[in-house]
Amino acid sequence: MGKLTNSMWRLLGSQTSRNQSKSLTVIKDAAGHTDWAAELDDADFPARAQELDLEGKPADRAKFLALVREAADRSLGLRPFDVQLQGALRLLEGDVIEMATGEGKTLAGALAAVGYVLQGHRVHVISVNDYLATRDAEWMGPLFRFFGLEARAVSENSTREERRAAYAADVTYGSVNEIGFDVLRDQLALTPDDLVSPKPDVAIIDEADSVLVDEALVPLVLAGSTESEVPDQAIHDVVGRLKKKHYEIDTEGRNVTLTDEGAAFVEAELGGIDIYDEEHVGTTLVHVNIAMHAHYLLDRDIHYIVRDGGVQLINASRGRVAQLQRWPDGVQAAVEIKEGLSQTDSGEVIDTITVQALIGRYPKVAGMTGTALAAGEQLRQFYDLRVSQIPPNTENIRDDLPDRVYDTKANKVEAVVAFVKEVHETGQPILIGTHDVAESEELAYFLDKAGVNAVVLNAKNDAEEAKIIAEAGALDAVTVSTQMAGRGTDIRLGGSADDEKARDEIIELGGLCVVGTGRHDTERLDNQLRGRAGRQGDPGRSVFFSSLEDPVVVKNLAFKRDPVSPNEDGSMGAKGIDLIEQAQRIAEGVRLELHANTWRYNTLVNQQREIVVKRRTEVLTTEVALEELADLELDRYAALIGAPKADGEKTDGETTAADKTDGDKTEAEDKTEAEDKTEDKATTEDKAADTDEAQADGVPADGATADGTDESSADVAEVVEPVDRDVLVQAAREITLYHLDRAWADHLAFVSDVRASIHLRSLGKESPLDEFHKLILDEFSTLPTDAQTNARKTFREVSITADGVDLGTSELRRSTTTWTYMVHDNLFSSGGAKTLQGIIGIFR
Repeated sequence: MGKLTNSMWRLLGSQTSRNQSKSLTVIKDAAGHTDWAAELDDADFPARAQELDLEGKPADRAKFLALVREAADRSLGLRPFDVQLQGALRLLEGDVIEMATGEGKTLAGALAAVGYVLQGHRVHVISVNDYLATRDAEWMGPLFRFFGLEARAVSENSTREERRAAYAADVTYGSVNEIGFDVLRDQLALTPDDLVSPKPDVAIIDEADSVLVDEALVPLVLAGSTESEVPDQAIHDVVGRLKKKHYEIDTEGRNVTLTDEGAAFVEAELGGIDIYDEEHVGTTLVHVNIAMHAHYLLDRDIHYIVRDGGVQLINASRGRVAQLQRWPDGVQAAVEIKEGLSQTDSGEVIDTITVQALIGRYPKVAGMTGTALAAGEQLRQFYDLRVSQIPPNTENIRDDLPDRVYDTKANKVEAVVAFVKEVHETGQPILIGTHDVAESEELAYFLDKAGVNAVVLNAKNDAEEAKIIAEAGALDAVTVSTQMAGRGTDIRLGGSADDEKARDEIIELGGLCVVGTGRHDTERLDNQLRGRAGRQGDPGRSVFFSSLEDPVVVKNLAFKRDPVSPNEDGSMGAKGIDLIEQAQRIAEGVRLELHANTWRYNTLVNQQREIVVKRRTEVLTTEVALEELADLELDRYAALIGAPKADGEKTDGETTAADKTDGDKTEAEDKTEAEDKTEDKATTEDKAADTDEAQADGVPADGATADGTDESSADVAEVVEPVDRDVLVQAAREITLYHLDRAWADHLAFVSDVRASIHLRSLGKESPLDEFHKLILDEFSTLPTDAQTNARKTFREVSITADGVDLGTSELRRSTTTWTYMVHDNLFSSGGAKTLQGIIGIFR
């Protein structure tokens, strides 16, 4: 599908090509303003830039390019090539640009950011990790300051004050994780001053295919501490003793289930129980399934590493430890038990947002990457983004050799070692790309046995990555690395010392040699590895070694009879190359379908979240909470302001919140309010009768002391003195927000439960997607009413004094400890249905 998608995308991108012609014309015109820009004093640049109309006048865009080229030269010592100016122009048009590795995407993005700020926008430059965000903000900082602008970065270690200052800057650099987590943390704000993340405006996304495609469906989660069920050690002991006949793993390696023999074994080992009866099916069986997932689907040094006494997940698309990522639904604790580690706190999900929904908040999105064309269909389908391919500044002369395919993994590894040893003897630097930690360490072991000393870069030592990658182009260097996407450090021929003699020596040897130990599920990742060689016209070569036992083949092709190599060394020749390409095309098609299907499941939840966020923002930034509660609880409001009244009568000159809206009330609303008052009155009479009966028997009524005084204030809490309106506004706000947040957290838990069991709907010939939407839509329809009903009850009963409201005394406590993490969502099976939409105004 990769090659097909590329050709289709080139056809779909004809309009982009025409726009490219306009960009080239502007760049040509910019050359005519070179002398004008060169004659300006440094202090003149901000004023000259502010005079330009970048949205309406092509001539002003040409002047802008001349200005930023001269400014980059003076401030950074980097004079942008024409292709970098071309990239900046396409970013200003909202495209995703494809620029080869080493062509200067970072500078092109900074030039575009300057242009957006001059148009009156605030810009977020979003990258894949903190290292790149911090590095690029510091590196490009002098350019922004040259125009009187400020650029700052947010990182995992930033304080609240540092985050607020970073977002107040003209340009904010940050990883997609941190920017997303700040959006989630703002959902805990109780006053407008607590907000950190600003209204989204323009996003320029580095490594756009990684962020927008590979990580698009990863939920960013805000969790609060909660008491959780401790995993059963006995169950894990039994699961750890299962044999292959006791369980089955599906072809995609996503699910593991007990066989009949396995179920019988587990039941016998756990004391002769029936794990499928009503007592155990929702508890014991669930724990057994989670334990099996940890033991038989998650492998150490492939899916996670154990470091510093804890389990740390590996982000497969980046080859790094995912610092804030963990598994949900008890899987994290199960892996910790498997590894003999203490269990970390579990938590209740407070809020969550997918990366795709996060990026969707920005009115304007542009991006840059070295491999955009291969992701073009997904960028168009899910983000309505177009790709502009920017040619290299210097022609690429890298020699990409045909794949070498073998029948078995053992024969492949033997061939890789022999090839690397042969090349290494010439002194040519070699970069070997592997798929996971285990493979990188295994290959390094075999290389060492063959007399080749290699430096290993993987998730276990990713803190050293910049240093290791910088030296990967030195004479005799052999570097074994996991996934190269987002490494962000160029491999300089000759090493990092910038020694021209050393560089010339490597060029004579043919530049960097890149070796891949197997194809990825997507051609984009292969190309990212290849792109490390041959930058800026340098020589280089690349070759991939594969086998028919590689995961991409095993997961996507099935043979009636395993192909047999006609050669003694196990090589498969042209037939093997065809099989590898076929497997990769199928894998890319599966990825696209899974993305589309999971997007369909997430769309409605994202819409519901937008409704809740809109309501929360209104409550947080206005006095609507007090106005609503005062209208619904007239007596309580009157008591709080120091004017107790009977039947809603007012003192002279006083106006209640109800008066403001009485004229707007509908007949139905009047009827509802009357019914509420009737119910309240009946409840009060019933409680009074209960109290009389209890006291007649000599027993205090519930909530009363022995002498008959009421301490519970079940109907209307006693007010000692009038409360200022500002205090009441904040109290009503905190009450309303608590119950709204509580209702949303409960809804997310419901959604999670539905997701976990929705596949069973397909067994009943129902559409899982349709049923999923129906269930969560029905559940969500009661959320606004439930939240307001609970807020009304709390407003009526909780203690509100001059110091504010104390929700803790009513057992309405917020989590005092929160944390953020990422978790890869379970991918759904195929199936489609119309997305239910049109949920608007239900808070009205």
